[in-house]
Amino acid sequence: MFDTFPEWFQIFFGSMIPWIESRYVIPYALWVFNWELWQVFPLAILGNMLPIPFVLLFFKFVEKFLRKFRFWTKVMDWLFKRTRERADGKIIKYEYLGLIMFVAVPLPFTGAWTGSLIAYLFDLKFSKSLLTILLGVIISATITVLLYSTGVLFCSFING
Repeated sequence: MFDTFPEWFQIFFGSMIPWIESRYVIPYALWVFNWELWQVFPLAILGNMLPIPFVLLFFKFVEKFLRKFRFWTKVMDWLFKRTRERADGKIIKYEYLGLIMFVAVPLPFTGAWTGSLIAYLFDLKFSKSLLTILLGVIISATITVLLYSTGVLFCSFING
């Protein structure tokens, strides 16, 4: 990550990186920094969620500006199409429950940033989207920690 920065900074700002987010930063901090879960979990969740209200509120302005450039228009068209294809059925059928399921699955190209993009593309309400994304981030981070913990326990059991 950012080796020259303090560990708390690496955790906090690492959690803001799209598609990495808290779900991957938490196990990293547990393993590399030997932080306790109660220390890293809230810091990583806070870092993960800090940009999300701004994304939800201001992405339309960013999109409008970037669409002035041919390259960014192509990138956004591709990204929006791909996101709609992956989320369309879930969001249309389940709305916010679909959004939380999408954010909560700790796989690549899911998470708070993609959830914010989905909320934007499907014109979901800001406050409900923010709360839903927060719950999804907490669930995703919890799943990742459980998988990490069982893997660590399994490895330590095998190694004696």
